Amino acid sequence: MRKNISSVIQETTFDVGLDQYSTDNGGSPATAATAAAAATTTATRTPRKNLERDHHSGLDSNLTTLIDFKKTLLEEQKKGEDRIQELNNSIESAKKQIDDERVQLEEFRVKLKQTNEQKDTELTRYTEMKTTLIEARNRMKSMDDKSGSAAAVKSRRDRYDMSKLAKNLEQIERDIQTKKLSKDEERKLVARSKEIATKLHSLKALHKKEDDYRNMSSQYESLRTKMNKIFDQRSDFGNKIGNLKANLDTLLNLRESLYQDRRTIIRAVREAKAKLEMVETQLNAIQFRKSRQQAVENRQRRQQYQRRQPRDNEERRESLQERAKRNKENQERWNVMKEAALKKMSSGEKLTFDEMRLIYGEGSSSD
Repeated sequence: MRKNISSVIQETTFDVGLDQYSTDNGGSPATAATAAAAATTTATRTPRKNLERDHHSGLDSNLTTLIDFKKTLLEEQKKGEDRIQELNNSIESAKKQIDDERVQLEEFRVKLKQTNEQKDTELTRYTEMKTTLIEARNRMKSMDDKSGSAAAVKSRRDRYDMSKLAKNLEQIERDIQTKKLSKDEERKLVARSKEIATKLHSLKALHKKEDDYRNMSSQYESLRTKMNKIFDQRSDFGNKIGNLKANLDTLLNLRESLYQDRRTIIRAVREAKAKLEMVETQLNAIQFRKSRQQAVENRQRRQQYQRRQPRDNEERRESLQERAKRNKENQERWNVMKEAALKKMSSGEKLTFDEMRLIYGEGSSSD
């Protein structure tokens, strides 16, 4: 920028009251006796005119500098206001996102609470069923241990021959009832029938216990799967809550940063507005100064014209008087010359062409 703005403002402030005593008081009409004094006054005014011309140039330079500065401030103000609007939009967007994530966070907390309550309820059932299953398994293992490993293997194998055992038992009972047997044969068949019936009953009991154990194991596995799912949901909700909390912390920090940026830009815009008001004041002062100077110059021109007017009238009067005097003198010379020509003509002398013009010419001679 061509000048420092503060110096321009100081100069302009000083200029507001600079020329309040610079009006010309005028003078008396010019005469021959005062011509030298007028020339001296003109010579004295020349430096003042140069000073006024330089002052005009300074005012114009200050005006241009202030106008450029005003444009710069307006651009800064416009950019600042646009930036404030952008920050307002960003803040509103961040606030909306914060509100949405807080709603999601509350929803996940409710779900996590429900999951924990479900976990507490199902965990009791799961613990009880696990204890019951372990006891049942221990009982079956104890039964196998008491029967012996070979007998246990044979019992498990015979379990799959239950239909065959049932058919054998029916056949033995049919033989006892229909066939003619000796006492010894009948006794053997009855003993065999009791043995098969006892074995079949044991196998049925074992089969029922194994089915119960298998059913209990199936329920236990279902409950364990459900518990695993509950724990997975609990872990998933916990992770989501943690992520939402981290996002909320980031958004809150972002919102605070946006608030800080907006406060900084608002201060800058206010400063630009204050500077604009100051520049407007100085521009108005310069315009007022220029209008006053223009009024002073117009008044001075009117005064100079008024001072010249009497002098011009006097010169015109003097010129008319001088011309009337010359005309009178010429008329007198013309009358003398005409009278001489008439005398010469009356005496019969020969007249010249000019003497003829004097006698027969129209009107009198003039300049």
